[in-house]
Amino acid sequence: MAREIFEKQLPLFTENDASEPPIVNVASVPQRSVFRYPGGKTWFVPYLRRWLRSLPVPPVEFIEPFAGSGIVALTAAFEKLAQRVTLVEIDPQIAAVWHTLLSQDAYWLAQRIVRFEMTAKSVEAALASSPSSTRERAFQTILQNRVNRGGILAAGAGRVKTGEKGKGLASRWYPQTLARRILAIATIKERVHFIEGDGVEILEQNSARADAVFFIDPPYTAGGKRAGRRLYTYADVDHEALFRTVACLTGDFLMTYDNSENARLLAEAHAFLLKPMAMKNTHHAQMTELLISRKLDWLDYG
Repeated sequence: MAREIFEKQLPLFTENDASEPPIVNVASVPQRSVFRYPGGKTWFVPYLRRWLRSLPVPPVEFIEPFAGSGIVALTAAFEKLAQRVTLVEIDPQIAAVWHTLLSQDAYWLAQRIVRFEMTAKSVEAALASSPSSTRERAFQTILQNRVNRGGILAAGAGRVKTGEKGKGLASRWYPQTLARRILAIATIKERVHFIEGDGVEILEQNSARADAVFFIDPPYTAGGKRAGRRLYTYADVDHEALFRTVACLTGDFLMTYDNSENARLLAEAHAFLLKPMAMKNTHHAQMTELLISRKLDWLDYG
């Protein structure tokens, strides 16, 4: 009965350029994830739809080996672009959130967020405590993600100070919105599978599958880039080994990388196609990222 009342209080979501793809207006993309995430892929969602709908048959499984915020995989699940979605994440903090979102504890997590009193004192007390369960760790991770600058979870990240409109720590804390997203994810959990583990190993285990597709968005540390190590706790990826593994995949795949010389060289070494894509970062600065795959003809805007 308590759950039914809570759900009624928090209703679920209802859901040209001739030469270059336009910059995506991320405000037009349904926000499914509970995370503010550095390197988030909201901008990619319209291209995800185009890519998956271009395939001869819908994939049986959509695998995202570096899940992070999961916005891409969640979109595939909510919009039934694949029969099943699998997310993989090695970071135990982020993994705790996914374990909780896809369990009965999702309802507890939504209530915990709504009932939390957002003050500097309560935030520091909550983040200083040692979580006694996976669901407590999930709450702590979401709180940290929301009160740290840029949503960064890695050690050394500072707290939001002034924030949006001078709201300080509370400027990114939208408890009702977060609760609605959590409850919405709970409605599709039968189509979503989560693995806490090494994404490259999961790629290797599924390399012979023709009925699976792969969206691969690793931390951008190719060429020794420092940004990825500053933003992510688990940022060390052997990019050359990753490309070798991807080259052995039977199923279709898409990779996203920073537009760097090292990423281009790795793509060219494996005869992959690449396409620079315009996007905007969290500071609204225009940047480009690379889409990498064996074929990109579905991107033809001619």
